[in-house]
Amino acid sequence: MNEKINKYLDRIEKEKEVKILLACETGSRAWGFPSPDSDFDIRIIYVHKKDWYLSLLEKRDSIALMFENNEIDITGWDLRKTLRLLQKSNPPLLERIQSPILYKQSGSFLKEINELANSQYSRIATIHHYLSMAKKFLEELKEKEDYKLKRFFYALRSATACKWILEKEEMPPIEFQKMLSGLNIENNLINRINELIYLKSTISESYLHHGEIELIDFIEACINSADENRKSLPSSKGNADELNSFFLKMLAQNDN
Repeated sequence: MNEKINKYLDRIEKEKEVKILLACETGSRAWGFPSPDSDFDIRIIYVHKKDWYLSLLEKRDSIALMFENNEIDITGWDLRKTLRLLQKSNPPLLERIQSPILYKQSGSFLKEINELANSQYSRIATIHHYLSMAKKFLEELKEKEDYKLKRFFYALRSATACKWILEKEEMPPIEFQKMLSGLNIENNLINRINELIYLKSTISESYLHHGEIELIDFIEACINSADENRKSLPSSKGNADELNSFFLKMLAQNDN
Protein backbone atom coordinates (compact mmCIF):
# COMPACT_ATOMS: atom_id res chain seq x y z
CA MET A 1 0.00 0.00 0.00
CA ASN A 2 2.88 2.41 0.76
CA GLU A 3 4.15 1.92 -2.78
CA LYS A 4 0.72 2.77 -4.21
CA ILE A 5 0.38 5.83 -1.99
CA ASN A 6 3.78 7.17 -3.01
CA LYS A 7 2.91 6.61 -6.67
CA TYR A 8 -0.18 8.79 -6.25
CA LEU A 9 1.82 11.43 -4.38
CA ASP A 10 4.34 11.60 -7.23
CA ARG A 11 1.46 11.91 -9.67
CA ILE A 12 -0.07 14.80 -7.71
CA GLU A 13 3.24 16.67 -7.69
CA LYS A 14 3.57 16.30 -11.44
CA GLU A 15 -0.04 17.05 -12.42
CA LYS A 16 -0.59 19.91 -9.96
CA GLU A 17 2.93 21.33 -10.40
CA VAL A 18 3.58 21.45 -6.66
CA LYS A 19 6.22 20.26 -4.22
CA ILE A 20 4.89 18.10 -1.39
CA LEU A 21 6.52 19.19 1.87
CA LEU A 22 4.72 16.62 4.02
CA ALA A 23 2.50 13.61 3.36
CA CYS A 24 1.26 11.71 6.39
CA GLU A 25 -1.48 9.48 7.73
CA THR A 26 -4.24 10.89 9.92
CA GLY A 27 -7.46 9.44 11.32
CA SER A 28 -7.71 6.15 13.17
CA ARG A 29 -4.46 4.70 11.78
CA ALA A 30 -2.44 7.64 13.12
CA TRP A 31 -4.48 7.87 16.32
CA GLY A 32 -3.69 4.23 17.07
CA PHE A 33 -7.07 2.50 16.91
CA PRO A 34 -7.74 1.39 13.30
CA SER A 35 -10.17 -1.30 12.21
CA PRO A 36 -9.10 -3.94 9.66
CA ASP A 37 -11.10 -2.10 6.98
CA SER A 38 -10.10 1.47 7.92
CA ASP A 39 -9.43 3.73 4.95
CA PHE A 40 -6.11 5.46 4.39
CA ASP A 41 -6.54 9.15 5.26
CA ILE A 42 -3.49 10.88 3.82
CA ARG A 43 -2.96 14.58 4.40
CA ILE A 44 -0.45 16.69 2.52
CA ILE A 45 1.11 20.13 2.80
CA TYR A 46 2.48 21.45 -0.48
CA VAL A 47 4.01 24.56 -2.00
CA HIS A 48 3.76 26.14 -5.46
CA LYS A 49 6.44 28.01 -7.34
CA LYS A 50 6.82 31.61 -6.18
CA ASP A 51 5.05 33.11 -9.20
CA TRP A 52 1.86 31.24 -8.30
CA TYR A 53 1.49 33.51 -5.25
CA LEU A 54 1.99 36.75 -7.21
CA SER A 55 -1.62 37.38 -8.11
CA LEU A 56 -4.39 39.71 -7.04
CA LEU A 57 -6.81 36.78 -7.21
CA GLU A 58 -6.99 34.10 -4.52
CA LYS A 59 -6.42 30.74 -6.18
CA ARG A 60 -7.54 27.32 -5.05
CA ASP A 61 -5.43 26.49 -2.00
CA SER A 62 -6.43 22.88 -1.37
CA ILE A 63 -6.36 19.48 -3.04
CA ALA A 64 -8.86 16.64 -2.56
CA LEU A 65 -8.54 13.36 -4.46
CA MET A 66 -9.70 9.76 -3.99
CA PHE A 67 -7.99 6.62 -5.29
CA GLU A 68 -8.37 2.83 -5.20
CA ASN A 69 -12.19 2.86 -5.05
CA ASN A 70 -12.14 5.54 -2.34
CA GLU A 71 -9.86 3.48 -0.09
CA ILE A 72 -7.11 6.09 -0.36
CA ASP A 73 -8.21 9.63 0.51
CA ILE A 74 -5.58 12.29 -0.21
CA THR A 75 -6.37 15.87 0.72
CA GLY A 76 -4.16 18.79 1.60
CA TRP A 77 -3.45 22.47 1.94
CA ASP A 78 -1.13 24.89 0.24
CA LEU A 79 1.69 26.24 2.43
CA ARG A 80 0.20 29.73 2.75
CA LYS A 81 -3.16 28.36 3.89
CA THR A 82 -1.34 25.97 6.23
CA LEU A 83 0.53 28.79 7.95
CA ARG A 84 -2.62 30.87 8.28
CA LEU A 85 -4.24 27.89 10.01
CA LEU A 86 -1.17 27.39 12.16
CA GLN A 87 -1.54 30.94 13.47
CA LYS A 88 -5.00 29.90 14.71
CA SER A 89 -3.69 26.63 16.24
CA ASN A 90 -5.95 24.64 13.92
CA PRO A 91 -6.16 21.22 15.66
CA PRO A 92 -6.35 19.02 12.53
CA LEU A 93 -3.14 20.70 11.34
CA LEU A 94 -1.46 20.30 14.74
CA GLU A 95 -2.33 16.61 14.58
CA ARG A 96 -0.99 15.94 11.10
CA ILE A 97 2.41 17.52 11.77
CA GLN A 98 2.76 15.04 14.68
CA SER A 99 1.71 11.97 12.68
CA PRO A 100 3.76 8.82 13.37
CA ILE A 101 3.08 7.56 9.82
CA LEU A 102 4.96 9.54 7.19
CA TYR A 103 4.94 8.91 3.44
CA LYS A 104 6.93 11.93 2.30
CA GLN A 105 8.75 14.83 3.93
CA SER A 106 11.01 17.54 2.57
CA GLY A 107 14.24 18.47 4.32
CA SER A 108 13.79 20.11 7.72
CA PHE A 109 10.22 21.26 7.00
CA LEU A 110 8.56 18.97 9.55
CA LYS A 111 10.97 19.87 12.35
CA GLU A 112 10.66 23.60 11.67
CA ILE A 113 6.87 23.68 11.38
CA ASN A 114 6.57 21.79 14.68
CA GLU A 115 8.78 24.41 16.32
CA LEU A 116 6.54 27.13 14.88
CA ALA A 117 3.42 25.29 16.05
CA ASN A 118 4.75 25.24 19.61
CA SER A 119 5.52 28.95 19.56
CA GLN A 120 2.07 29.79 18.13
CA TYR A 121 0.10 27.28 20.23
CA SER A 122 -3.17 28.48 21.73
CA ARG A 123 -4.74 26.25 24.37
CA ILE A 124 -8.04 28.11 24.29
CA ALA A 125 -8.36 27.70 20.50
CA THR A 126 -7.66 23.99 20.58
CA ILE A 127 -9.97 23.19 23.46
CA HIS A 128 -12.91 24.80 21.65
CA HIS A 129 -12.38 22.40 18.75
CA TYR A 130 -12.12 19.22 20.82
CA LEU A 131 -14.91 20.24 23.18
CA SER A 132 -17.29 20.80 20.27
CA MET A 133 -16.38 17.40 18.81
CA ALA A 134 -16.72 15.61 22.15
CA LYS A 135 -20.18 17.07 22.73
CA LYS A 136 -21.33 16.17 19.23
CA PHE A 137 -20.17 12.55 19.39
CA LEU A 138 -21.37 12.01 22.96
CA GLU A 139 -24.83 13.17 21.90
CA GLU A 140 -24.74 10.62 19.07
CA LEU A 141 -23.82 7.85 21.54
CA LYS A 142 -26.75 8.72 23.77
CA GLU A 143 -29.27 8.77 20.92
CA LYS A 144 -29.08 5.01 20.34
CA GLU A 145 -28.59 1.94 22.50
CA ASP A 146 -26.13 0.48 19.97
CA TYR A 147 -23.47 2.61 18.33
CA LYS A 148 -20.45 2.26 16.09
CA LEU A 149 -17.27 1.76 18.06
CA LYS A 150 -15.61 4.24 15.70
CA ARG A 151 -17.95 7.02 16.92
CA PHE A 152 -17.34 6.03 20.53
CA PHE A 153 -13.60 6.49 20.06
CA TYR A 154 -14.17 9.86 18.41
CA ALA A 155 -15.99 11.00 21.56
CA LEU A 156 -13.45 9.42 23.91
CA ARG A 157 -10.39 10.82 22.16
CA SER A 158 -11.86 14.34 21.83
CA ALA A 159 -12.84 14.41 25.50
CA THR A 160 -9.41 13.13 26.56
CA ALA A 161 -7.80 15.85 24.44
CA CYS A 162 -9.83 18.41 26.43
CA LYS A 163 -8.43 16.97 29.65
CA TRP A 164 -4.90 17.15 28.21
CA ILE A 165 -5.28 20.81 27.18
CA LEU A 166 -6.52 21.78 30.65
CA GLU A 167 -3.67 20.00 32.41
CA LYS A 168 -0.70 20.39 30.02
CA GLU A 169 1.16 23.29 28.45
CA GLU A 170 2.03 21.44 25.22
CA MET A 171 -0.13 20.46 22.26
CA PRO A 172 -2.20 17.28 22.67
CA PRO A 173 -0.42 14.41 20.87
CA ILE A 174 -2.05 12.80 17.85
CA GLU A 175 -1.33 9.30 19.21
CA PHE A 176 -4.05 8.33 21.65
CA GLN A 177 -1.79 6.07 23.74
CA LYS A 178 0.61 8.97 24.34
CA MET A 179 -2.32 11.07 25.52
CA LEU A 180 -3.51 8.33 27.87
CA SER A 181 -0.05 7.67 29.33
CA GLY A 182 0.54 11.38 29.95
CA LEU A 183 -2.58 11.86 32.05
CA ASN A 184 -3.72 10.66 35.45
CA ILE A 185 -6.55 8.30 34.48
CA GLU A 186 -7.78 5.39 36.62
CA ASN A 187 -6.20 2.04 35.74
CA ASN A 188 -9.54 0.30 35.29
CA LEU A 189 -10.50 2.85 32.63
CA ILE A 190 -7.13 2.53 30.86
CA ASN A 191 -7.45 -1.26 30.86
CA ARG A 192 -10.94 -1.11 29.39
CA ILE A 193 -9.85 1.38 26.72
CA ASN A 194 -7.04 -0.96 25.71
CA GLU A 195 -9.48 -3.87 25.51
CA LEU A 196 -11.71 -1.81 23.21
CA ILE A 197 -8.76 -0.78 21.05
CA TYR A 198 -7.93 -4.46 20.59
CA LEU A 199 -11.58 -5.26 19.84
CA LYS A 200 -11.71 -2.51 17.22
CA SER A 201 -8.59 -3.93 15.56
CA THR A 202 -10.42 -7.23 14.98
CA ILE A 203 -13.84 -6.15 13.70
CA SER A 204 -15.18 -4.11 10.80
CA GLU A 205 -16.27 -0.49 11.10
CA SER A 206 -19.90 -1.58 10.68
CA TYR A 207 -19.81 -3.37 14.07
CA LEU A 208 -22.30 -2.04 16.63
CA HIS A 209 -21.36 -1.77 20.30
CA HIS A 210 -23.27 -0.86 23.47
CA GLY A 211 -22.72 -0.09 27.12
CA GLU A 212 -19.45 1.32 28.53
CA ILE A 213 -21.19 3.39 31.21
CA GLU A 214 -17.96 4.11 33.13
CA LEU A 215 -16.17 5.42 30.05
CA ILE A 216 -19.17 7.48 29.01
CA ASP A 217 -19.17 8.99 32.51
CA PHE A 218 -15.46 9.77 32.02
CA ILE A 219 -16.25 11.49 28.70
CA GLU A 220 -18.97 13.58 30.36
CA ALA A 221 -16.64 14.54 33.22
CA CYS A 222 -13.99 15.73 30.75
CA ILE A 223 -16.59 17.74 28.85
CA ASN A 224 -17.98 19.35 32.02
CA SER A 225 -14.50 20.26 33.24
CA ALA A 226 -13.61 21.78 29.85
CA ASP A 227 -16.83 23.80 29.83
CA GLU A 228 -16.11 25.16 33.30
CA ASN A 229 -12.44 26.03 32.79
CA ARG A 230 -11.87 26.80 29.10
CA LYS A 231 -12.28 30.57 29.40
CA SER A 232 -9.38 30.79 31.84
CA LEU A 233 -6.90 29.27 29.38
CA PRO A 234 -4.25 31.49 27.77
CA SER A 235 -4.29 32.32 24.07
CA SER A 236 -1.36 32.18 21.66
CA LYS A 237 1.81 34.16 22.33
CA GLY A 238 2.98 33.79 18.75
CA ASN A 239 3.21 36.40 16.04
CA ALA A 240 2.73 36.59 12.29
CA ASP A 241 6.31 37.71 11.59
CA GLU A 242 7.67 34.25 12.42
CA LEU A 243 5.18 32.64 10.08
CA ASN A 244 5.82 35.10 7.28
CA SER A 245 9.60 34.61 7.51
CA PHE A 246 9.15 30.85 7.34
CA PHE A 247 6.82 31.20 4.36
CA LEU A 248 9.34 33.29 2.41
CA LYS A 249 12.14 30.90 3.34
CA MET A 250 10.22 27.88 2.05
CA LEU A 251 9.33 29.68 -1.17
CA ALA A 252 13.01 30.48 -1.77
CA GLN A 253 14.05 26.89 -1.07
CA ASN A 254 11.45 25.39 -3.40
CA ASP A 255 11.60 27.82 -6.32
CA ASN A 256 14.27 25.93 -8.23
